[in-house]
Amino acid sequence: MNIPQDLKYTKTHEWVKIEGNKATIGITDFAQHEITDVVHVELPENGKNVKKAQPTAVIESVKSAFDIYSPLTGKITAVNEEALGDPGLINQDPYGKGFLFTVEFSDNNELSDLLSAEDYKQLI
Repeated sequence: MNIPQDLKYTKTHEWVKIEGNKATIGITDFAQHEITDVVHVELPENGKNVKKAQPTAVIESVKSAFDIYSPLTGKITAVNEEALGDPGLINQDPYGKGFLFTVEFSDNNELSDLLSAEDYKQLI
């Protein structure tokens, strides 16, 4: 299972890459294996305000539909348009081309709730 050390994680299997006050978010390699073949993705609108732990996106696979939760409170500043057209990117490259959205977060205190790679490894 691929769990990059430079990322943070949530208990609901999202990964978070922090760069300044922006966080890029996607689902983990573990999650995409569990979901199996992603066939559709619904992403939030650019500029939308999101709250930590609230459903923000939906991934549909051949198995079912899964809510994706925002790990941080803030404003959506980017969505992965490429994944909208090719949802399989989420399976092929979950930590790269398969990212879901970027949030400009407003509360640095929420970062302390994220898991380290080691903590996430123990969770799964």
